[in-house]
This record gives sequence, structure tokens and C-alpha cells, in this order.
Amino acid sequence: MDTAVPDSTKRLGLTSETSDAELVSLVDSWVEANVPEPWRAAAPGGRSAIRAVRPRADYEAWYPTLAASGLAVATWPLAYGGLDLSPRQARVIEGRLAPYNLGRLNPLGLHNMAPALFAHGTEEQRLRFLPPMVANRERWCQMFSEPGAGSDLASLAMKADRDGDEWVLTGQKVWSTWAHRSEFAICLARTDTAAPKRKGITYFLVDLRSPGIEVRELRHMGGRVDFDEVWLDEVRVPDFHRVGAAGDGWRVAGSTLAGERQMVAGSGSGGVDRIGGSGVMRTMERFDELEVRASEQDHLLRLYAEERIRAWTNERVRATVKAGGTPGPAASIGKVHQGSLNQAIQLAATNLLGAAATAFPEVGVVAEAGIDGWADALPYEVASMIRSRANTIEGGTTEVNKNVLGERVLGLPREPDPFHGANWEDTPR
Repeated sequence: MDTAVPDSTKRLGLTSETSDAELVSLVDSWVEANVPEPWRAAAPGGRSAIRAVRPRADYEAWYPTLAASGLAVATWPLAYGGLDLSPRQARVIEGRLAPYNLGRLNPLGLHNMAPALFAHGTEEQRLRFLPPMVANRERWCQMFSEPGAGSDLASLAMKADRDGDEWVLTGQKVWSTWAHRSEFAICLARTDTAAPKRKGITYFLVDLRSPGIEVRELRHMGGRVDFDEVWLDEVRVPDFHRVGAAGDGWRVAGSTLAGERQMVAGSGSGGVDRIGGSGVMRTMERFDELEVRASEQDHLLRLYAEERIRAWTNERVRATVKAGGTPGPAASIGKVHQGSLNQAIQLAATNLLGAAATAFPEVGVVAEAGIDGWADALPYEVASMIRSRANTIEGGTTEVNKNVLGERVLGLPREPDPFHGANWEDTPR
């Protein structure tokens, strides 16, 4: 168990009283002293130049330096690994750090688990789980979906029975992103089968190193392993790892799902920009030397306009979060728009490749290397296009999010459900 508190000796000496000029000076000095020189030298060339001199493993090894400074979650309280700064001060800091592409690791912890703990957890839980999550010492994944409970998540069937100061969990989860490289998972399980399906669910924090857990990797059509299915066979979870009251897990999960939609929509601060590929500007830069037909130029410019609209919409959500609110149903707006928009952008980039999108030269060379070699040989645009196909499914399907928008944002009548309010055990599945 990681119960280490944040190292205050490495934290930046910033407070809510620090002026903007002091913020800029102290952050710039910190960058000079702590960000490796090759990374700083590559910054003017943009993200691709930085990635060329900064392998992923090197960044993960260095990342505790960023976490210890408090800059990774500057608005969070000191005890949780932050600096207790105002949202406005955090924006000043982000402006100074942005050129160095210091992305936050552990996004499913930051965006999915943390909102639930802030809204529904106890102080003891926040002190136990947030600092090691911020430092990336304990990596998190999400175990919500099941083979029979995807879009209709409230129909989930994983069972959790109380046994003294522990809960015993049994069942199967699927499409759990990065479970194979995580230490903990947020998990929904059914604790009362005689209650309506949304009332008998409880929210747990599960240690994936516990006896009785089996993680099986799932390879998607791009050749990569991003998802897993997870089997739990009488896994014991301490009651201390229960977030919120027993049977109130659906309400607790609302904080997680809103954060997930915000992250997948690209509206999170320091989190995921888009899942699969680059934006329109990057695409236009990559094909700058090619002769692009006028119709293709027009299409790219239309996509660019949509991308700007998406960014402005996300700014509304970001402003709410930075003002102390939660993403809420409005995050679904960005999620719905971003899913189809990113698919269109990546397909447009692939079309610009022409025949090279289907007959790329490396495919014959790596054929004997198996699927891993094939995945490595895919052109960037093709791999991005393939990965983007999941954008309208992950983080809540487009159809479900449109229902959220209609009912909770526009105030339209609920979708008809003849079994609304019926006990879970009496509901067809």
C-alpha cells in the first residue's frame, strides 16, 4: 500500500498570493532546472520534435519530478499533491508549460477516479489514493462495462456480497482500457438484486494485484492492445475501498462518467486531446508538399472550422470545471461532436495518402513479424483512422450521449422504458 505523502521539499513555493509575474519567473526557473536540456531545445519544433528526443520510457521515469513540484494538479489542495492555486493562476502556469508538452500521466485516475473521490469520497480516501495517483505510482483503469451491460450500463451483473469489513466481488468486466498495466481500478458492482437497477449498484476501488483477478488482453483492429477483459473470482475488497453509500454507486459513477466524456471530448486540462490521430492543422502541415485538389482543400477547411467550434464548446466546460463546478451533462456536447469530427478528420488524412494507404511499402518487410510488426508498419494516418472508429463508442456511445443531451440539457421527456423502476432481478437482460 502506497501511503506516502507528497514531498513538500520539492514542491514549488507558490501560493494563492503569488503574482502573475512571480508565477512566470518561478515556473520558468523550474523548467530551466528540471526539464532536460534536449527536451527544452526541441520545444520550438513542436510536439513531434519533442517526441523525437524524448522516448516514452524516459518521460515516465522523469514524470515524478513534475508531480512532486505540484504543477501537475496546480489547483488541487497541497495534501493531495497540488499547489492550492486559483484556476486563473493555473492557466498562467499552463501557458508557460505548454511549449514543452508535459502531458499528465494516469489520465483515467485524474479524470475518472479523482472526480468521484472529490465529490463522494472521504478525506481518508482522498489522502490515501490521490497523492500516489498524481505521482503515477499507482496507475488506474476503469471497470464499468460488461458483456451484457455496455450502453445500458445500469444493467450490470457483477455481484458484490458483504462479508464483515470486506466485500466479495465476482463477475466479468470488458473494454477496460489499460487494465493490463494498472495497479487499481474503479469498479461498479451490484450489491442489491432486489432493488431497481440504478439503486442496487455500489462503487468500489479495486486493487488489481488481489488474488482472484485475471486480466486478459484484447487487441483492436489497429493491431494494438489498449483494452482488456477482467475476470474477478471471489475477490475481497476492503469496505474502506467503497466510495459513497452501498447502493448509491450509480450517483457516484455520474462524476466519473462526466469526467470521462470531458476527457474523450478533448476538453480536459492536460489530459487527452483526441484519441486517434492529429488535428486538421497538423494534417495540413504533413501534406504541405503534396498537390492537394481544391475539393480536398475545401473539405479540410470545413473540418478546421468544425474543430474550432468544438474547441470553443469545450472551453465552456473547462471554464465550469476551473470555477469549481463539474463537467455535468454539457460535457456530452463535446463528446458527441468530437467523436464524429475526429473520424472525419482521420479519414480525410488517409484519403490524402491515396494508394499508399492500402499498399504501404513496409508491409512485405514485416509480414513475418506477426501482428505486432504489422501494427508498427501502418502509416500514421491509417493507424489513426482505424483507431478513431471507436471514438463514437468509447466514453459512452453517441446514441446514449444524445439521450443525455436531450433529457438533461434540453429538458425533453425521458426515453420510454416499460421497466423503469422495476427491480433488477425482474428486468429482462
